[in-house]
Amino acid sequence: MKTDVEELTPTRVKLTVEVPFDELKPNLDKAYKEISQQVRIKGFRPGKVPAPLIDKYVGRGAVLQEAVNDALPELYGRAVEETEIFVLGQPEVEVTELNDGSQFAFTAEVDIRPKFEVPDYDGIEVVVDDAEVTDEQVDETVGNLRERFASLTTAERAVEEGDFATVDLVARIDGEEIEDASTTGYSYEVGSKSAIEGLDDALVGLSAGEDKTFTGTLVGGEHAGEEAEITVTVQSVKVKNLPELDDEFAQLASEFDTIEELREDVRTRLGRQVKLQQLSEARDKALEALLEKIDIPLPEKVVEEEISRRNQQLEQQLQMAGMAKEDYLKDEEKSEEEFDTEVADAARLAVKGGFVLDQLAVQEELGVENEELSEYVVTQAMQMGVAPQQLAEYLTQNNQLPAIVSEVLRSKALNLVVEHVTIKDESGNVIDVEAVQRELNGETAETAEGDAAEAEEAAEETPAETAEAAAEEAPAAEAEKDDAK
Repeated sequence: MKTDVEELTPTRVKLTVEVPFDELKPNLDKAYKEISQQVRIKGFRPGKVPAPLIDKYVGRGAVLQEAVNDALPELYGRAVEETEIFVLGQPEVEVTELNDGSQFAFTAEVDIRPKFEVPDYDGIEVVVDDAEVTDEQVDETVGNLRERFASLTTAERAVEEGDFATVDLVARIDGEEIEDASTTGYSYEVGSKSAIEGLDDALVGLSAGEDKTFTGTLVGGEHAGEEAEITVTVQSVKVKNLPELDDEFAQLASEFDTIEELREDVRTRLGRQVKLQQLSEARDKALEALLEKIDIPLPEKVVEEEISRRNQQLEQQLQMAGMAKEDYLKDEEKSEEEFDTEVADAARLAVKGGFVLDQLAVQEELGVENEELSEYVVTQAMQMGVAPQQLAEYLTQNNQLPAIVSEVLRSKALNLVVEHVTIKDESGNVIDVEAVQRELNGETAETAEGDAAEAEEAAEETPAETAEAAAEEAPAAEAEKDDAK
């Protein structure tokens, strides 16, 4: 087999492959066998029809076409391997010559990863946020915990902002009630603006048993985006009572005896979080700094696919949150053009980053051990709330392991970059990444058993049929909004 490579652009090539006809013999034999199973010729059982009769009644051309279709994937794979190109996506294949008994030739146009070398990355310096925990952050976290232990008591007065009102909602369009936009016994925090627009204003001043009708735009259901006449009836008014921040509360809400011990534990946990955020920021900025040193062409088709993937992901998240894209853009204070530009820029950066880390892994001869793959699968399974074995089976059955290997390799390549980068916080202190990781791992080791038990319990409480189902059911953080009838 002979293969020539023509560079159409720095990111696309055309392979011209010439194959001696005798290399197609196994594929021709297979084609005759399969066609013999399908045809019905008097005097011969299925699968026993001789080749000359198949040529006569079916046609040699049909046999050649079947053999070529069977041979192409393997021949293309051999051509790619021999030319040592890194192909991206599916090729555009065209058979250019098929001389029976003589020669077979085809061309394949395909996008490739651009050829380049990752430059020296020693001496890169990045600045990250200070890993500081403020009293305000501690107060906010303790306050959130306090909210969880709040109680509600009935108030014999009109609704005020901050109250919890139990209400009935009836939505009508042209006088006809919309069932999927109506509800009864709905508990709503007045002033949270987490339901349909106009509800907060309508509720303030109403007492139990009173109602009010207002016009609002439905945010979910079959009539989402349409205006409706909404009648809200107050069943009851309740006031939220927060517990005192004292030792008794600490004993109720935690394993600690005093409020000071609880606050100190909160500060420690927040300190761990900000250090993790600091390390994540260091990784992101180290990659950004490396990418700034490299200028490479990007295959437009690959970029377009990444843009499409990101748009589909956002669409799924918005659907899960019951939110329209127009409302999302309004909340983000972005126009459609600004959003599309941001997505395109992010997609190009992601594609470029993947190319650079892939090339770095090749240059540094990085590999992936089975233990590293297992660790990745276990971590992902715990985050998704499924059993590791279940996720591993799903990945294997859906041919996802090559993508996982690539992801682990890229992570190792980025870790290598971080090791050679000087990282400082905004106060000018040099951060020893390895020391911070050892500190965090030490803390993790003390609680690993408990975390694993919690994850296992969560998985038992919310079993998923497959890892894919678990991923689809996970809440979308970026687009998460309170759903409202």
